[in-house]
Amino acid sequence: MFHPQGLPSHLSALDRTLVMGVLNVTPDSFSDGGLFHDTSIAIEHGRAMANHGADIVDIGGESTRPGSDRISLDEELARVLPVVEALVADDIVVSIDTMRAEVAKACVDCGAAIVNDISGGKADPAMLPYVASIEKPFVLMHWRGHSNVMAQLTEYDDVARDVAAEISEQVSQAVHAGIARDRIVIDPGIGFAKTTQQNWPIIQELEILDELELPVLWGVSRKKFLGELLANDSGELRDMAGREAATTALSTYFALAGAWAVRVHDVRASRDAIEVVERLGRHHA
Repeated sequence: MFHPQGLPSHLSALDRTLVMGVLNVTPDSFSDGGLFHDTSIAIEHGRAMANHGADIVDIGGESTRPGSDRISLDEELARVLPVVEALVADDIVVSIDTMRAEVAKACVDCGAAIVNDISGGKADPAMLPYVASIEKPFVLMHWRGHSNVMAQLTEYDDVARDVAAEISEQVSQAVHAGIARDRIVIDPGIGFAKTTQQNWPIIQELEILDELELPVLWGVSRKKFLGELLANDSGELRDMAGREAATTALSTYFALAGAWAVRVHDVRASRDAIEVVERLGRHHA
């Protein structure tokens, strides 16, 4: 287990997979859209996730569900800033999930500890130079295009190796822009510009990503490929709530593989699973 430089010291001291809780301050995210759109409810949910064991609360104000269109800068700022400010005031480690440098800067100025950009700096040319100017970890996800076009961008020769190669190129661009490599976390972008079936080889062959020698964040929580796996005999996808056990199973798998963090909606279930993995590891040490 190794952590990116710049992580708060109490987290970098931990020798286990971290749990990042998902807090979508949006009306239309695929899993929980609308549940936490109200600022006060979002703040309370962020506090609850921290109480349930979230090491990091990841706040996003722009839906990235398949087919979604972008919102304005002002709308994104209005959604996320009050939540970031409130949770930071409670000493909760916050990451800001945004593709906009201006949003990242506003949130970091308010105390956000991590910048999580699903485009890996591709969506906003100002993002990489901005992140290079601060001493914060940067989560860089595999990305081929915005949500409204990504379903058309799923051609791969060998999906696991192609994704790793494209992430490697994104990392090179980030380093060229001045971001220290040891501050970068990579995310293979499960569900982004991938068919449901293409997600599985990436997960099954995760050692390919490990060859990049960077911390890895896995975000699989409640995603469609799990709903499809658990579909009933009529082909009806399992609903969101019914995907939690499968999500927790994958959190266990990633923790056993030494992943840096898992990004999940049900914090307690994944944190419990990781505690079991940690205990088993101590037993065999």
